[in-house]
Amino acid sequence: MVRHKHVERHFTATDTVRDIVIGMSDGLTVPFALAAGLSGAVMGSGLVVTAGLAEIAAGSIAMGLGGYLAAKGDAEHYEREYRREHKEVAEIPEEEKKEVAAIFREYGLVDEEIAPILRTLSERPHDWVNFMMSFELGIEKPDPRRAAISAATISASYIAGGIIPLVPYMVLASAQQALNYSILATLIALFGFGFIKGKFTGVVPIKSGAETVLIGGLAAAAAFLIARLVTH
Repeated sequence: MVRHKHVERHFTATDTVRDIVIGMSDGLTVPFALAAGLSGAVMGSGLVVTAGLAEIAAGSIAMGLGGYLAAKGDAEHYEREYRREHKEVAEIPEEEKKEVAAIFREYGLVDEEIAPILRTLSERPHDWVNFMMSFELGIEKPDPRRAAISAATISASYIAGGIIPLVPYMVLASAQQALNYSILATLIALFGFGFIKGKFTGVVPIKSGAETVLIGGLAAAAAFLIARLVTH
């Protein structure tokens, strides 16, 4: 009998996907709305492209900075909680043992089964603290490079998304004509983005693509209407 080795494949890059989603979705909708709004006020595409590129530059920097600060805040929060748990394990170990026991009771273990676990954790305070961080607080240690990676990912995704609705304005001289192609390009990009995201996250790609078109399309339409009101 041939035995096949069981291989589990789990997708673990959720933070990266989240950053790409944040950057790409905003990049597709905000520059599109700005360009669409301006296309109703100007005839030529040159001004639309200039304004769009300026917005992409400013938006990518702002979004990247936001991602950096958010990730840095998560790291600082983890360090604060880690120090607090270290202090509690050292100063009030009996209270911490009660918290550990309560956690394992939720998994159906009885006191006789929990007792040896408590003894082992007591002999390994570093592992004890890590256990409390994961199972009591639900906080995982962040990658020290996370802030920089998050900033770069969000910024790059914003730029990539923002260029797409501007391409028709770069090719066509008429802003009104370019608008129609920009709408089509944005919707196709939203669907493709959602489709690929679904493949990575385990969601049915067609469903993920359709949801992204719906949500992104509504956001783009709302932003477009606001931009049109401002420019008229």
